[in-house]
Amino acid sequence: MAPSNPDSTERETTRRQLLSSVGAASLVGLAGCSGDDSGNDPTETDAGAGDGGGTATETADEPIPTATGTERNGNGGNSTDGETDQTWRSFRHNRRNTGHDPGLTGPDASVRAAWSFAADALVRSPPTVDEQRVYVGSWDGNVYALDRTDGTEQWAVQFGGWVDAAPAVDDGTVYVGSHDGTIRALDAADGAERWRVETSNRVLSSPAVLEDTVYVGSNDGNVYALNREDGTQRWAVDTGAGVRSSPAVADGTVYVGTNDGTLYALDREDGSEEWTVSTDRRIQSSPAVADGTVYVGSYDTYLHAVNDEDGTEQWSFRTSGGVFSSPAVADGAVFVGGNDGTVYAIAVADGSERWSFETGNEVKSSPAVADGTVYVGSMDDLVYAIDAADGSERWSFETGGSVECSPAVVNGTVYVGSRDTQIYALTE
Repeated sequence: MAPSNPDSTERETTRRQLLSSVGAASLVGLAGCSGDDSGNDPTETDAGAGDGGGTATETADEPIPTATGTERNGNGGNSTDGETDQTWRSFRHNRRNTGHDPGLTGPDASVRAAWSFAADALVRSPPTVDEQRVYVGSWDGNVYALDRTDGTEQWAVQFGGWVDAAPAVDDGTVYVGSHDGTIRALDAADGAERWRVETSNRVLSSPAVLEDTVYVGSNDGNVYALNREDGTQRWAVDTGAGVRSSPAVADGTVYVGTNDGTLYALDREDGSEEWTVSTDRRIQSSPAVADGTVYVGSYDTYLHAVNDEDGTEQWSFRTSGGVFSSPAVADGAVFVGGNDGTVYAIAVADGSERWSFETGNEVKSSPAVADGTVYVGSMDDLVYAIDAADGSERWSFETGGSVECSPAVVNGTVYVGSRDTQIYALTE
């Protein structure tokens, strides 16, 4: 599909006034309050839990035991903070959630499925990738570890509910939450459980790992900081609303959105509140932090850009629908999908539109940017590769279901899941 030009009558950059406040956060234990969960897909029904029996298919031309913890050190993601190692270890690739690494490459020309793996239910969990395996959750209740080269199942761990969150893999441990309310640490090699923490509601937030701490939200209203060694709580902040957004961690601060439309900046050491910004609708988009600015989408139809130190507004960009997608930041632009079916490229300097690309349905998938290409899924069943400079389509790949899943891009391959139950490895 062709890109469209900016239309000032429909999509505009505004200087809307946001409400900003500074105060102290209340610290609570594991008991929290149940948050607003109205942002979940209204078509969700109990898909049932599987038994870890998915299947891998190589294609040439076509498409729980409780344990106690051990171990660690790491930063929960790559690049912006270190050298590229051709992995994608967390939801938005790095702890700042930028969805970009200048050293990674993806396929530019038309693609095929090098392999696909069939789970026992739909896949919305964004895959993550280390040197050997792809880690992904499914509505069949499993977290899978798949061989990166051929998609064969290495292990599967059954949770007590759907798994929508992206696993974070760091220093031999996989951290992931589930609709069963647990956050678990699993051995990356064999899936053995190292520890688990129980919250009082679903966990759709994807963990961020920095040094000795795991940061993650829960629909019980809390943002948690957990000791990566054993899961013990360092602090918890009760926001009073569900937390589906996945935290970004940058320069001593944790940034995360909530279902009551608030963007929080919390001190990463003790959870104290540095500032908050209120939007008109829920924030389930995950913040990205780059060059002194926090970018986050809201169901108020805007992508917001605020100063990372005090939350003052830099600019707001209006779409024609809510923004569930999490932004990627690369090469002077912010890339984000909209529930209006459009992928946008927005200038970081002033919030003006560079280009927009229309798909055939809502874009809840979060873009990944690699080597001048934007990779993103759509509810129209397609995965798209879009030129980051001008918004022209480089290729699209049709799956058998809606693609809400956010892709991981590593070493010439796009890893992405679909509602057709498949996890795909797409290559030229």
